[in-house]
Amino acid sequence: MRIFFASLATETNTFSPIPTGLADYHCVRPDEPVTGSFGRTVDALRRRLGPEDALIRGLIAHAQPAGITARSAYESLRDELLEDLRQAGPVDVVLLLLHGAMVAEAYEDCELDLVSRARAIVGAEVAIGVELDLHCHIDERLTALADVVLTYKEYPHVDVAARLLELHALCAATREGTIRPVSAVHDCHMVGMFSTLDGPMRDFVQEMKQAETRDGILSVSFAHGFPWGDVPHAGAKLIVVADGDMELAARTAQELGERIYALRHEAGIHTLPMEQALSRALSSSARPVVLPDMSDNAGGGAPADSTFVLQWLLEHGVRGAGIAFLYDPEAVRIVKAAGVGASLPLRVGGKTGPSSGQPVDLQVRVLGIRDNYIHDFPQDDGEALLFEMGDVAAVESRGIHILLASRRSQCFSYSAFRDFGLGELDFYIPKSTNHFKAGFRDIAADIIHMATPGAIVPDFARIPYRHMPTADKFPWCESAGAVSA
Repeated sequence: MRIFFASLATETNTFSPIPTGLADYHCVRPDEPVTGSFGRTVDALRRRLGPEDALIRGLIAHAQPAGITARSAYESLRDELLEDLRQAGPVDVVLLLLHGAMVAEAYEDCELDLVSRARAIVGAEVAIGVELDLHCHIDERLTALADVVLTYKEYPHVDVAARLLELHALCAATREGTIRPVSAVHDCHMVGMFSTLDGPMRDFVQEMKQAETRDGILSVSFAHGFPWGDVPHAGAKLIVVADGDMELAARTAQELGERIYALRHEAGIHTLPMEQALSRALSSSARPVVLPDMSDNAGGGAPADSTFVLQWLLEHGVRGAGIAFLYDPEAVRIVKAAGVGASLPLRVGGKTGPSSGQPVDLQVRVLGIRDNYIHDFPQDDGEALLFEMGDVAAVESRGIHILLASRRSQCFSYSAFRDFGLGELDFYIPKSTNHFKAGFRDIAADIIHMATPGAIVPDFARIPYRHMPTADKFPWCESAGAVSA
């Protein structure tokens, strides 16, 4: 088979103060080698293919989550990817690794726009498969256009390659005519963030996998939705792909969708306000304690340069704490000029806007510098996804250790601290919402989810939606006097 693979992905926080332009997209053209996280994913797909298969690669473009993508940037990248598809000639399968929550000026659903144009190019006989991040917005028009739409099952997203291999298998079988996929979508009427590592969500992932063993069921996905993307079709959805039986798909989607709704009070990530979380950590004998700075997660479109936690630690004389990654390319440049071992005054953070807090002036000691640092995100298959962090500098001030980065990214793993000789701290504060668990869980004596001030505060009822109706969704439907946004 001739298989075309391409990707155009970002997660759009429609409330973010950081615009996304063409320069923010890391692009790999078909004649260029793929490295980092996408390289691992493409390699996994190549290993799955038989000697008679040909993989034709199109554009791979992705940007760190932030605000709405400029119209000219989206249209330029979209048209380049589609031209790659045209130039590929006749293909049997099109595999698109997208995000599902990409918004551009004049396009509230970039994935729907892209897939509709791809379908127009290849026609009805070619199998189109779409893999989405589970923090996506699902429009039933997308599942009607593509033969198979599925999402990651895990949050943290430790199954990216596994889901792509599943997508390839289903699309190849579709093209061969051995299956006839049809898809149903059930609106779960809820908004939230749901970690799948433990608790009721761990059990629900197993329920989805068990449902996939039923006769006629090909794929089950729970699209958690992205709470900070304000589009009309936002919110959690359940997708079921069945083999030629739409009634079975719809019935199964409703069954599992109602099951997850019944878990709505238990399944979410439970948080403590910053002051309570930090006070609890200090009073605990457990060490180390991991306290994610959830509201400054670059993976949700936040600036990643907030200083609220840093200020609190300094004011309370806390020692033995580490923060990663604080985005501050100017501070990194200054530290690099000073060199390892130097002591210097340094102003850090608080540069992007009100959600970042105030800059903090410190007297720092430079502990380490890494040019072009690669940060790992552990995966279930044992091959970590790799993220390019730019230059990273480790500094210490008054017992607080800060990893400063020249590129904006969340902290996925304890390895970030270990690589800079900071593997024995008492408190670790990754700027992340939930992905950090994949790389910190094994070393943490306790994990306290910390609802800090910032750009993506995990209080969904306070998000000022204008386009997504809320009256019929949890948590608004259980609030007194709930009205539609």
